[in-house]
Amino acid sequence: MASTATSADDGTPAPQAVSSFAKSLFLGEIHGDMVFPYPRPDEEEERRVRGIVAALDEFAGGYDEREAEDARWISEETLARLGEIGALGLYVPRELEGQGLSQTGYARVFEALAGIDPTLSVVLGVHQSIGYKGIALFGTPEQRTRWLPDLATGRKLAAFALTEPGAGSDAWNLASRAVRQPDGSWLLNGEKRYIGNGSRADVLTTFARCEVGGKDRHIALLVESGTPGFEVGERHDTMGLRANDLRQLYFHDVRVPPENVLGEPGDGFKIAMAILNNGRIGLGTGSVGGAKALLNLSLAHVADRHQFGAPLADLELVQEKLGWMVSYLFGLESMCYLTTGLIDRGVSDYSLESAVCKVAGTEFLWYHVNRALQLAGGEGYLRTNRYEKILRDVRIFPIFEGANDVLRSYVALTGMKPLGEQLSGLGNIGLNDPIGSLGVLVEYVGARVRSGLGHERLRGNHEELERHANAVGDQVAELHDGCANLLRHHRREIVHRGLHHKRVSDAVSDILAQIAVISRVSGLLDDQGLDLSGQERHVADVFCERAACRVRRNLRQLEHNDDERTTAIARLALRQGRYSFDLAGGA
Repeated sequence: MASTATSADDGTPAPQAVSSFAKSLFLGEIHGDMVFPYPRPDEEEERRVRGIVAALDEFAGGYDEREAEDARWISEETLARLGEIGALGLYVPRELEGQGLSQTGYARVFEALAGIDPTLSVVLGVHQSIGYKGIALFGTPEQRTRWLPDLATGRKLAAFALTEPGAGSDAWNLASRAVRQPDGSWLLNGEKRYIGNGSRADVLTTFARCEVGGKDRHIALLVESGTPGFEVGERHDTMGLRANDLRQLYFHDVRVPPENVLGEPGDGFKIAMAILNNGRIGLGTGSVGGAKALLNLSLAHVADRHQFGAPLADLELVQEKLGWMVSYLFGLESMCYLTTGLIDRGVSDYSLESAVCKVAGTEFLWYHVNRALQLAGGEGYLRTNRYEKILRDVRIFPIFEGANDVLRSYVALTGMKPLGEQLSGLGNIGLNDPIGSLGVLVEYVGARVRSGLGHERLRGNHEELERHANAVGDQVAELHDGCANLLRHHRREIVHRGLHHKRVSDAVSDILAQIAVISRVSGLLDDQGLDLSGQERHVADVFCERAACRVRRNLRQLEHNDDERTTAIARLALRQGRYSFDLAGGA
């Protein structure tokens, strides 16, 4: 699916077909038809989702997250119960014993799981968000029929084996290798680490290097437990998610039959990235569910707890924390479900949106749990309450399925790539030839004026949100210009400017979230009117105004910052290997 249009009668250039809403923002384009109206769930599916969520609410009453943590695993009885509810096969087609949910329906259920126990959501997420997602996306009809019914019902469990000792975020440089044999099978050797469900999985989607057509490529293999040469290694002892079976895995001449190759040999890296894109949006919406559960805990506590003769809830600094929790959660939720809606509509490229939701969601949840624990005071520090376990559990979220710093660079560099191609005619401009460069510059600026770039605005919003829509249009133009300046100034060196990557990525995240909020609240205003939607309008005002301030600050710092001094301090510390400014002045 793409946004397309023919030329207008007045000669204004028509919007170009786009495969990604977020990527178009870097070009200064706002394809409002992709985000208005705000996506609405299918009524029949929503009914089924409510049934699953209600069953999970009942399940939660008898589930003991501390018992699972002490046992270091989610019991087989628990998994069987979740299988009966349907929580292990959410997007598997119904004819293969799954629930056949859309991405939005899947996310709604995972919200509920994340609210029950972060570890539970991770175990089930490893199983289906990434574990057998490759079979669902790339499997042959025979592979899907062979594995998906058992995986969807919990009769079997799945895992995702990508990370290695020398290849974490840099997944391209795997060391594991598969060699094709004369009978068509593949002989796999290598080592994996940090693999969830490691000793419990019956099938592991495993990635390795291989040779295809004389070139070094990647392959995705479905390795079954019990295969000779497959060894489950030591268990990692982790700070949180202690009921997650996180393992080292070893492959010693593991023979994988040709019918267990996922996709085509050579497509392994593409398959891995497609699976992770799906897992990342799951982390984003899971963060929404976790944040809602924490907010409910905080609201109950501050209403009941009295200090200085009044409820904590009456204190302004408490209300400031709660206001931040609610407004940012509203923005995150809006952005995540705008993204799942794009996926369900068939948008072909949601890689940037998925990465942005993962980064924003997992970092918000980390700050959110810290503030919730702060509101709980000393009680929050006790193991008898949920806060400390949730804090330990969610700390890994900004790290796995793509470390957030790496994903920020990915968002910035991937988004700037088409802009760099657009600016390729400026590549040889130098200050030593201002006259020779003038014609190219005039042509470029003229093209921008003719296309209206810098004046494009968000269209489709309710008139009550016009101020925010106009502000977003200005921010998109500033994003385009700021990134264009970065590319002209740094050229190929932009790949090494991580501080700018962070600023650009965070600005895109806040722009996308504002657009999602405007779209969501516009729909409510259209349906319910201003009187009934006044609360959402109020939250939208607060979120958009704060997000706009963050965007302006990040884009302003593309040119005005203290990066050189900051990195110089870091390099000095690295050379000396210690803090060298002790008051005592010791050597």
